[in-house]
Amino acid sequence: MIGRSSFCKTLISSFNVYSSLRQFHQTKKFFNHNEMKLFTDKGNLAALKILAACTYNDQRVEVETVSRKDYVLPKGCPPIAQLPILEVADGKYLFQSDVAVDFIFNKAGKGINKVEEIDELIEYDIIKVQPAVYPSILSLITKKNVNSTPLASIFGELEKRLGQNQYLLGNTLTSADTLFWGSLYGLLQDDKTRSSASSVIVEWFNRLSSEKAFQSAVNQIIGKKGISSCQEFLESYVPPSTAATTGKKSQQKPNKTTSATQAKTNDTAQTSEEVVKLSKEDIAKATEGWNKGADSLPKPRKYEHPILPQAGERNILITSALPYVNNVPHLGNIIGCTLSGDVYSRFCRLRNYNSLYICGTDEYGTATETKALAEGLTPQQICDKYHKIHSEVYKWFNIEFDHFGRTTTEHQTKITQEIFWKVHKNGFILEDTVDQLQCQDCKRFLADRFVEGTCPYCKYEDARGDQCDACGKLINAIELIKPRCKQCGGSPQIQTSKHLFLDLPKVESSLKNWLKKSETGGKDNWTPNARQITKSWVVEGLKPRCITRDLKWGTQVPLEGYTDKVFYVWFDAPIGYLSISANYTDEWEKWWKNPEQVNLVQFMAKDNVPFHTVVFPSSLIAANDNYVLLNDINATEYLNYEEDKFSKSRGVGVFGDQAKDTGISADIFRFYLLFVRPESSDSAFQWADLITKNNSELLNNLGNFVNRALMFLKNSFNSTMPELKLNEEDYKLITHVDKELQEYVTHLDSIKLRDGLKFILNISRHGNQYIQANKPWVMVKGTDAEKERAGTVIGLATNVSALLCILVKPYMPAISSTLQQQLALADDKFVIPDNFVQLLPTGHVSGTPAPLFQKLEVAFGEEMKKRFAGKRPEPNEKKTAKKAAQSKTTPSQTPATTSSTPAVTADPAKIKELEEKVTKQGNLVRELKTSGADKAKITEEVQALLAVKRELALATGENPDEKPKGKKKGKKK
Repeated sequence: MIGRSSFCKTLISSFNVYSSLRQFHQTKKFFNHNEMKLFTDKGNLAALKILAACTYNDQRVEVETVSRKDYVLPKGCPPIAQLPILEVADGKYLFQSDVAVDFIFNKAGKGINKVEEIDELIEYDIIKVQPAVYPSILSLITKKNVNSTPLASIFGELEKRLGQNQYLLGNTLTSADTLFWGSLYGLLQDDKTRSSASSVIVEWFNRLSSEKAFQSAVNQIIGKKGISSCQEFLESYVPPSTAATTGKKSQQKPNKTTSATQAKTNDTAQTSEEVVKLSKEDIAKATEGWNKGADSLPKPRKYEHPILPQAGERNILITSALPYVNNVPHLGNIIGCTLSGDVYSRFCRLRNYNSLYICGTDEYGTATETKALAEGLTPQQICDKYHKIHSEVYKWFNIEFDHFGRTTTEHQTKITQEIFWKVHKNGFILEDTVDQLQCQDCKRFLADRFVEGTCPYCKYEDARGDQCDACGKLINAIELIKPRCKQCGGSPQIQTSKHLFLDLPKVESSLKNWLKKSETGGKDNWTPNARQITKSWVVEGLKPRCITRDLKWGTQVPLEGYTDKVFYVWFDAPIGYLSISANYTDEWEKWWKNPEQVNLVQFMAKDNVPFHTVVFPSSLIAANDNYVLLNDINATEYLNYEEDKFSKSRGVGVFGDQAKDTGISADIFRFYLLFVRPESSDSAFQWADLITKNNSELLNNLGNFVNRALMFLKNSFNSTMPELKLNEEDYKLITHVDKELQEYVTHLDSIKLRDGLKFILNISRHGNQYIQANKPWVMVKGTDAEKERAGTVIGLATNVSALLCILVKPYMPAISSTLQQQLALADDKFVIPDNFVQLLPTGHVSGTPAPLFQKLEVAFGEEMKKRFAGKRPEPNEKKTAKKAAQSKTTPSQTPATTSSTPAVTADPAKIKELEEKVTKQGNLVRELKTSGADKAKITEEVQALLAVKRELALATGENPDEKPKGKKKGKKK
């Protein structure tokens, strides 16, 4: 929490919640704590908010009702702490309700893309809403007159915030809604005060109050006595401006700029900005770094191919999951793998780390054969066609690999077979038989995706050989009723086929030792979802995994008796990292058989995790040839498109080959994708949000600062850097920038890519505030001394712009290059420094400034949203068309049909709600299947999915018992 916004830092000094905020920061590492404990008294509106947040986000919490008068603060809580107190982990407490509620929502991964807006609303709730509303509620209880003046202002602001939205920040309930609802709860229960609120506010309040989680919280905290139970809490409430520094009811009024620590010791007050952000030590350290000058910077490393590991250096091997060659990548694919890897690779280069970034298309497997059949091409032609498309897409997005290869190479065959022989020789290969369907006409065994038939569970006639799309159940192809060959339509027969298995139980002990070492070996750069998915695979014990398939398109199995088979893609594909490296350099083993010197960092979406953390490492461990194993894994959640999923068949969402046709530059796409990168939960690409972020963060913040500095330098100083004569205020700016720089480096070293953008934007905010406060446009017209001061201000601002030019390079490389030209910043200064130094010396002549960003209109966003919305029929459209067709072809049956089926009026809002539930439950089912969860658990969740689908069918007027026919979903690999 500390560092999220200036609001949080202001709270520390002004409202004396230093410990709660600091504890919030500390408790981030306790996000996996299963159950919390809430200590509260009856009628506590602050506890009402916390409990509603917990219940709404499915966070288990034990509530202990205590006496306000007799309650003893837990050890470690300062005297300022009051009820409610939320224990988030053993000995870790939160006692600021607004912070606690935001913590809970963040823990659930909600609201993390709207941090600044939420912080602003939290500030408003604490400073404006509670001081006005709580006395008003107390007046209602004690039957005294209510002063409605501040309430009118609050209601007006709330109505403006809501606008046409369901909630304060759009159509998603956030921590801000929960806090405002809790603050206003007692007030809007009263008919008189509710009548003074607009219908928009009342509808919003009723919407939240109707949530079961909120109702449950009311029952537990407020109880049957209603708002009268809140009297003791309200009488003990102290507004922020009079909050005590020690003890909960002290009447001492600290200066609003006094820090919590200083208030306790009655030291001299300073500004809250100084206290929170800066210390004498900070300023001294930043000044020391600044005084070292640009001569202290290391020279940028000259990379010459082939790049090889160097002894004594930080050698980083970067890969992103090999994209399937049989499709065009969409924005979700791009941010999940290749773009994220590119940002980290560029950062490593700018820090002078010795890094290599490789990737390539994954070209073998059933999916390629299926695509080839669909397009009437050979598998090799499909690979050639789509490899070219992938290469062009990544090039347009400014994604820069050191080598982008493919898996259909001789090196792939050679290295895969070599690893197989080592695993086989070491005794980790099993032979077993598998019952499979064999097509007598095609003369071959059929992989799961090459066979269809009737589902044995729901009788859906077009079930696939691995799963039924109608009921969602997992299927073995031999279980299908009336199976048919997907290629020729013939009736396959069950035959026994011999296959090879990787003996995972035998390698399990070594794998667990490696996993344990990765957890305790220092840097912990495994994303939480990667750890969770990996543990779910190993917790119940590993089982042998088949590594061969009866296909033609793949790496041939070299073992006698199996030469008519190929390796299964998830044994073969990760070895592609090695073979692509071998196609890059003959000395590839220096990267892949050198674990003492090489750090392997891999990027992927979460569905690829188990194959990179269980199957692939197990193969390399079993081969026992000193292979480099994964060190850091960065797995994203899923990026959705607006309120839907990306779908090529339905035309939903922006795909890589379409992005350039929007007229938006690649760097703007990069910026926004990284801004909403789904790091801890699924997120969405939304055109309206992209427009907002472009106009506010890029145009009005970053672009405005840089352009102001350079234009002022050009117009007032002939683009020539003045001599900097720094004063105390200038050193404060240098210190602010230096601290943000340190955070930037720390977070990107830890592969927290989205956070890096935050620190860049923070630096430009500091710069804008600095220029605005000093008003160089006024001073430049004054005395010689004032003009000299204006030169220092604008010269320092231009040097901040030079630093930003470097820091922005990993995120927006083209924008960085443009700004570098405008600054005339030399290449030998282009490294990310340890400290902020003067990059542009006195007398340096900059280039010609020009705006870096352009405003995007709301109408443009609406146009793009409509353009990529795809074709999604209305809920009753298909049924209506079907009935119309029936009425034309069989008119004699129409009366009977229509008379037996009552008319249904579809409720669009209800349908939308159910569709979202279907999507959410469907995602859960897919995650369980991907993670190898227990089959009983999968079946349970599938049944829940079917129940929601049935409810949706009823809502749309369809017969839920009618078996779907001819319905096919997109193919998977």
